[in-house]
Amino acid sequence: MSPLVNRIVVGVPLAVGTLAALWVGGTPLALVGIAFALLGLDELYRMGRRYRPIVLAGQLGGLAIVAGAHWGGIEWMLLPIPLTLLATFLLTAVVAGRSSATVSIALTLLGPCWIALGIGFLLLLRTAGPDDDYGLNLVLATLLGVWASDIFAYFGGRTYGRRKLAPAISPGKTVEGFLTGLVLGTAVVWFTLYGQGVGQGEALVVGLVICVASPLGDLFESFVKRDLGVKDSGRTLGAHGGVLDRIDALLFAGPASYIALDLLGAL
Repeated sequence: MSPLVNRIVVGVPLAVGTLAALWVGGTPLALVGIAFALLGLDELYRMGRRYRPIVLAGQLGGLAIVAGAHWGGIEWMLLPIPLTLLATFLLTAVVAGRSSATVSIALTLLGPCWIALGIGFLLLLRTAGPDDDYGLNLVLATLLGVWASDIFAYFGGRTYGRRKLAPAISPGKTVEGFLTGLVLGTAVVWFTLYGQGVGQGEALVVGLVICVASPLGDLFESFVKRDLGVKDSGRTLGAHGGVLDRIDALLFAGPASYIALDLLGAL
């Protein structure tokens, strides 16, 4: 099966399910976010199990971050981070003979700060603005921007890609593919947001931010996997890899979109 067919087989059902939860919003969307967070955390800790992360602390912290984002806003989303650090320290300290305790703590905290916060910011976008449609359009623009950036970068790289973007991290990515995804992905975000309560200039800036953050999120996960010596984040999706392999770009694009919109006064 070709890479393109793989993307379609895995991506279409995930996209349909995600868009359905996004449309409904509320508790169903929060539960989907929690499920993705817990699965992603499980994959990360399995990849780095030789460093002995404190799985219980990381999973509870991630759960609290995503739940806090939906039911309490940004303050309750951030509150679990220092509490997770404290819990991780206490649990690490009571285990006699634990080697590389600092690495263990760092890997444990990486999960909530990377995966749970990324999902939490997407939930914050869904509830932003004066009405339900506004938040829906913000998250929809972020999702479409990420998907468009990835798809157009893939075709651009396959068609005329020559120069490697980050050969030591992800040899398949090219500068030409990145630029194709940046331009066309930004256009998709602009068309999605403009006229929906976001100004023309703001929509352009947000599109650029999303389409820069998206491939960086992909590269970050590739860097983590390469450092941990694994090819895929897991087998949650069978031969197509893990959940992190499908949401890595969103974990950077979500926070980037929220921060850009906030700085532009569009939240």
